[in-house]
Amino acid sequence: MADRNHLYLVDGSAYIFRAYHRLPPLTNPEGTPVGAVYGYTTMLWKLADDLDKADGPTHLAVILDKDSRSFRNDIYAEYKTNRPEPPEDLRPQFPLIRDATRAFSLACIEEEGLEADDLIASYARAAQKEGWDVTIVSSDKDLMQIVGEVDGATIDMLDTMKSVRIGPEEVEEKFGVPPELVGDVLALMGDTVDNVPGIYGIGPKTASKLIAEHGSLAGALDAAPDMKKSKLKERLLDGRADAELSRVLVTLKEDCDLPQPLEDFALKTVPKEPLAQFLEKHGFASLLRRLDAGSGSPDRPNRLNPAKAENKSADAAPEGSRQPVPEMAAIDRDAYQCVQTMESLREWIDRAFAARLVAVDTETSSLDAISADLVGVSLALGPNDACYIPFAHGGSDMFDDRPRQVDRAEALTLLKPLLESDAVLKVFQNGKYDLNVLARHGIAVGPIDDTMIVSFALDAGRSETGIGGGHGMDELCERHLAHAPIKFKDVCGSGKKQIPFGQVPLDKATQYAAEDADVTWRLHRMLKPRLAIEGGTSVYERVDRPIIPVVAQMERHGIKVDKARLAKLSEEFAAQTATLETEIHSIAGQEFSVGSPKQLGEILFDKMAYKGGRKGKSGQYSTDQSILEKLDAQGAEIASKVLEWRQLTKLRTTYTDALQAAINPDTGRVHTSYSLVGAQTGRLSSTDPNLQNIPIRTEIGRQIRECFVAEDGNVLLAADYSQIELRLAAHMADVPQLKEAFSKEEDIHNRTAQEMYGEVTRDTRAQAKTINFAILYGISRWGLAGRLGIEADEAQDIIDRYFQRFPGIQRYIVRTLETVREKGYSETLFGRKTWFPRINSKNQGERQGSERAAINAPIQGTSADIIKRAMARMNPALADAGLTDVRMLLQVHDELVFELPEGLVADATPVIERVMAEAALPAVELDVPLGIETGSGRSWGEAH
Repeated sequence: MADRNHLYLVDGSAYIFRAYHRLPPLTNPEGTPVGAVYGYTTMLWKLADDLDKADGPTHLAVILDKDSRSFRNDIYAEYKTNRPEPPEDLRPQFPLIRDATRAFSLACIEEEGLEADDLIASYARAAQKEGWDVTIVSSDKDLMQIVGEVDGATIDMLDTMKSVRIGPEEVEEKFGVPPELVGDVLALMGDTVDNVPGIYGIGPKTASKLIAEHGSLAGALDAAPDMKKSKLKERLLDGRADAELSRVLVTLKEDCDLPQPLEDFALKTVPKEPLAQFLEKHGFASLLRRLDAGSGSPDRPNRLNPAKAENKSADAAPEGSRQPVPEMAAIDRDAYQCVQTMESLREWIDRAFAARLVAVDTETSSLDAISADLVGVSLALGPNDACYIPFAHGGSDMFDDRPRQVDRAEALTLLKPLLESDAVLKVFQNGKYDLNVLARHGIAVGPIDDTMIVSFALDAGRSETGIGGGHGMDELCERHLAHAPIKFKDVCGSGKKQIPFGQVPLDKATQYAAEDADVTWRLHRMLKPRLAIEGGTSVYERVDRPIIPVVAQMERHGIKVDKARLAKLSEEFAAQTATLETEIHSIAGQEFSVGSPKQLGEILFDKMAYKGGRKGKSGQYSTDQSILEKLDAQGAEIASKVLEWRQLTKLRTTYTDALQAAINPDTGRVHTSYSLVGAQTGRLSSTDPNLQNIPIRTEIGRQIRECFVAEDGNVLLAADYSQIELRLAAHMADVPQLKEAFSKEEDIHNRTAQEMYGEVTRDTRAQAKTINFAILYGISRWGLAGRLGIEADEAQDIIDRYFQRFPGIQRYIVRTLETVREKGYSETLFGRKTWFPRINSKNQGERQGSERAAINAPIQGTSADIIKRAMARMNPALADAGLTDVRMLLQVHDELVFELPEGLVADATPVIERVMAEAALPAVELDVPLGIETGSGRSWGEAH
């Protein structure tokens, strides 16, 4: 028994939303959404386990928000109005989450008119006055105000995601002031999430500095009149009332009436029956097994699905709509082994061969896989059964002692048969990087699985963190394993103090590196079975997995660029931007920074009085591209010049300057990095440099492409799918006129112009081209009006006429939106799912944005799938034709770029065209042919 009572107060509201975003949507046997309930239950269970192993609590309660309003809304009506309504599928889960808490026989506290933070603060102070220690399980910055000690009784916080305790020192490190002044800092800086105004223009650093210097909010505000003239002085004087209001809003209410006495929170053994009944009711089979009740008892009836009870055991019961989470021991970094002898390495390799599956990760000297040195390799064969094999650790000084480690060449000689063995599956997280690093050491790794790609095949678009987000190791680990892995900066530091991984002590390096392999093994164990259950196997096995080594090889090949020509282009662009800048200043009647949106907005809308100016929350005018294009359409010459200036400046910094710096000194080539999860529709994206944004049909774009060249004796060959998205639309929407036109190889825009306007002229064809693509992207009447420079009513007439002429397109759009609203995702012809969690949002902007993306996703995603299938088949087809000297270098949008000896162009072209034309087969047989356009030349510009 502890000498002092120790109360844990769990911020349940934070747990709920974290749980909701952590797992994909699940339903219980009755069809009720329970994804957040399941996540919340597992997180609460893990917390209990962790606390039981540590210096556990004597008392515990979960505190929840009763509703979205509190007494603060009576003080300030706009309080928290920025927060969106809870997602539709989360609302019915709130009462179930309360049921889950009570199923653990834990107190669940909520009170009308009070926020969870106020109840937490009141209970914490009440317990502290009784001499109890208190730990608040949360990372909420507002609660940091009450951290501290009174008469020996402490209040601290526990951030379970980072596994760190937060005491007064940590609070002061974060805010620059002690806990009792945190509220003053918050009052100055405000909070956009809660819509606490603060003082406009004062951020966290300035707020902390002011409070630290003046001792309080009142002190800082009172000192403002005596400050030197500055923006800060003006803001403090003008914003005093907002700051004082904000101080009231952020102050925690510490004297609430307590709905239940502290003594009711005493922890006792959890009775199995209530919890077992709850888990059974909602189909949480793996948690039932963990409880050792239900499925482990032959006498317990199966009530997960009464209609099928006689045919299905409790062990096989579905957990919602997905694979039950497998049971795995909690991560124990102390269990990892540092392999420092060849004998130990041989043992690990033998065990890996026997296991037939091993998770692998590499540690290197940099993020550039083409130039990084290999520092070590980690392996994992099961939960906590992981090791790190260091090769190149030691100080940067030649006189530093180097720790005991295996020789890299000898170790790689032993590892090579394992990593290349067809009998052992190698599992990576973002394996393309590791494949490139190991390939440079003569190791052709295979076969492989990649947990990042598996996650993408299952959950593309489902993450609330944004497009492409949510598939990195840290995100997956926190979402699926409820664990925060060691971050790179935690072992190597950051900024100027960052050290190379090779200088990290072996004990820390082992924990970091082996944990990565351990987490990868666990993620594979958890995610891979979902592919079969959720229909992701086909797209993963037929499209995504085969492309990983292909793209890795393309990155290693790289492409040569003409540095001298790039330098000349940079000079020309610099001269042109200087000229444009002079012209812009002349039109404006004064000099100003063209690159400053603030100054440009003031010139356009204050000085020159153009209409259409709108200010954002920052108080400055928007001058984004759409605004400038509207002004240009109205005849504003300055807008046209600024658009041209921006394009030239962007192209110079992004390409002509950056490409010169990107040339690898060892290869003399540029090696772009492709992201396999960068676009939620499945398209590849590239960085360092980004080749996707080079203008396609402009003279400037052609000049940049001219700088991508072949080696002496070689040429570049470009093969481009012609209008592939329109062809796919004709097939998927079943549009007879468009299918006929493509079958006859007619100009599709001419055909659309004829159908829409009854004649084909330069103007009608141009409008038809805009309409063809705009409709497929779900454009609105206002959007089309802006594109065509017409009124919205006229644009609506065009859309209506288009649907009359091509009713299949309208049926496709309606059918797609109905399906996505019902299921939450769209699908390509190859089964790739793209999720749209905001498709039913009450927020009009969110909903309409999701609708536009959902209309195009099946078409664009199918296009991406087809070109990936072509890429995966290309090298074998070329090899079969004896064309092993043909190398695939780039994939940009719908185009593939190859380098080959000039004499092989005639032989290679038909092979490349055939592979691309037949890429959909045999999985999908299209009603329209896939047109391929090819060209070759000394440069990409000539070939394109």
